[in-house]
Amino acid sequence: MRDHASLSNPAASGEGSRVADLKAWIAAQFEVAGKDAPAFELTPASASHLQAIATASQARTRSTTIVAADFRQKAAEYRSQAARIREILESVGLARENLSASAVASAQVLANVANLLNTRDTEMSSFLVAMADISLRKTDVEEKRSKVQKESKVLLEYTRKAIARLTYLKRTLAQLEDDMAGCDNQMRHWQTNLSIMVSKERQYMQQHTNCKALLKRVGYTPEVSHGVLMEMAEHKKDLEKKTRPILDTLRSYQDLPPDKALAALAIEDKRRQYSAAEKYLEEVLQSALNPTE
Repeated sequence: MRDHASLSNPAASGEGSRVADLKAWIAAQFEVAGKDAPAFELTPASASHLQAIATASQARTRSTTIVAADFRQKAAEYRSQAARIREILESVGLARENLSASAVASAQVLANVANLLNTRDTEMSSFLVAMADISLRKTDVEEKRSKVQKESKVLLEYTRKAIARLTYLKRTLAQLEDDMAGCDNQMRHWQTNLSIMVSKERQYMQQHTNCKALLKRVGYTPEVSHGVLMEMAEHKKDLEKKTRPILDTLRSYQDLPPDKALAALAIEDKRRQYSAAEKYLEEVLQSALNPTE
């Protein structure tokens, strides 16, 4: 194998020792597999990665060696115990070749049950303890199963309610989609009416502005209301009633005899009365137009 230049530096003795250890470990691994180690170049990154792999592999190898030694020791103990039990059975005439087929089958069943129950021996107390443990586990499992069934029922009820709500929402959505066309037509109709109303509003506002300008031009004030105008009309009617006899009298003077002096005096008197009535009418109208004054 070829080393990186930085790793082959003689000054870096610690780094060189680490690289040498990695080479030896890699060669040993390929030797165990029956293959030759390939030639490759070590870089600082690959060396660090291989160092981590080697450390983990060595730790696992040590753990495996310890476990394997423990298993070998237990196997030797079990073989020794089996030989002792075989000697005891043979001494009392209970060797396997002396037993019937049914006895051998029963012993095999007993051994299988002991293995299934994970007991160290086939004594009755061990079987009772194992059965009690299985009974407790069974009770625990039944409790968990009952709890899970209750939770499943609750979830099933929630699911049914959710499906019912989903169905209702789908039906509502379909109904809304069906109503959408009519609503669109109604909205378009309202938009058309709204544009017409906006146009009318502008027209009415312009007419209102024009009317206000006209009223201002003719001297209209807010004080001249309908009630004031009606009152002025009533005053006018009263004045007309008062002036009508005078006018009738003036018209009757047209039939007087040709006495110029008396006729002139009578006419002048009536003219003064008529002028006074007109002046009074003008004062009443003026006071109605200017109530503050």
